[in-house]
Order: sequence, then C-alpha cells, then structure tokens
Amino acid sequence: MTDARTAEADPSWEGLRGHELYAACMHQARAGNRAAMNRLVKELTPLVWQVARGNGLDRHTAEDVVQTVWLALFRHLDQLADPKALAAWLITTSRREAQRAARRKPAPVPLTEELAETVPSAQPAPDAEAVRADRDRRLWRAFAQLPQRCQELLRLTVLSGRAEYRLVADALRIPHGSIGPTRGRCLQRMRGLLEAQGGSV
Repeated sequence: MTDARTAEADPSWEGLRGHELYAACMHQARAGNRAAMNRLVKELTPLVWQVARGNGLDRHTAEDVVQTVWLALFRHLDQLADPKALAAWLITTSRREAQRAARRKPAPVPLTEELAETVPSAQPAPDAEAVRADRDRRLWRAFAQLPQRCQELLRLTVLSGRAEYRLVADALRIPHGSIGPTRGRCLQRMRGLLEAQGGSV
C-alpha cells in the first residue's frame, strides 16, 4: 500500500483538470487522503456556493448549505457511483439543500403599530418598489419559461456572479468553449420572452 504521506507529497492528480481531476481526487479521498479532500473542496466550493446563492439564500444560510453539502459528500464517498459525475452531484445536492434551507427560514416577526412608527424605513418609496416588484415578476416568469439547461447555466454564470467557465463546463458536461455562446443564446431567448410580455432585460 502506498504511504499516505508519499501520496500527498506527490499527488496522482497533478496536472489533471476537470472530470479527470475530480475522479483522481475522489479515488484518493476514499483512501483517506486529506490532501485530496482539500483539493476537491478548493476546486468545487465556488460551484456549491453559487448554486446556494443562486437559489436566493443569504450569505449566512448559504455558508451553512456549503458545509452541509461537503459533509454529505464525505459521509457518502463510497456511494457515488461515478466520480466523474461529482460536479453534477454537487449541483443537485446543493440545490436540494438550498431549497430545504429556504423552507426552514423563520417567518418575520410582525411589528406593532407603535414600534413601526418609531423605526425609520429602510425600504424604497412605494412607487419605486412597485416598479421593481413588477420587473422582478416579469424576469422570473420569463426565466421559468427557459429550458432547464438554460436556467442552470444562467444561475451559474449570471444570477450568482460570473462563475469560472471551466467549472460550469465541467458541471454541466458541455465544452468549455460553448459556455459563452450558449449563455448568449439563453439571454437572447429570455429577452424575447420579456419583449413578448412588454418588458426588457
């Protein structure tokens, strides 16, 4: 058996990228190699984070989801049939955990009329808020009409801030060079849907 310290000093994943890197790290992580686990976390935490934030979570809740997802992975390392599907597994698990966390959010505590009068409002004026709410409704309505592939791509590259295209390509299993053009087509399609509603992006 290869000494763990030797494996960590001379990792088998050196020079690998994408699915091949994840597969090599998964193999070593299953043998208890902590450097391999750390490399997976370093490579793919941005992906998990973007999915969590893209599902509407605040920063604190998203951090909890990221931790939960990694704990779930390392708890079930031997059960993931295809290590090359790791990024896709993380997206699915992160989305599920984010939705679960969103459902657990406590309802806001209502203010009494007396207290409300003493608290300065941090909200925009009613007219501006109505315009923003209407715009957001139209945007999300158009977004929901996009194909699932477009929704996933836009979540990872637009809604949560521009992700590293290599990670997105690995996660969605599409060529790295096609991310930009596909993203452009998805946005164009969304613009068309918005225009049909009488709005714009």
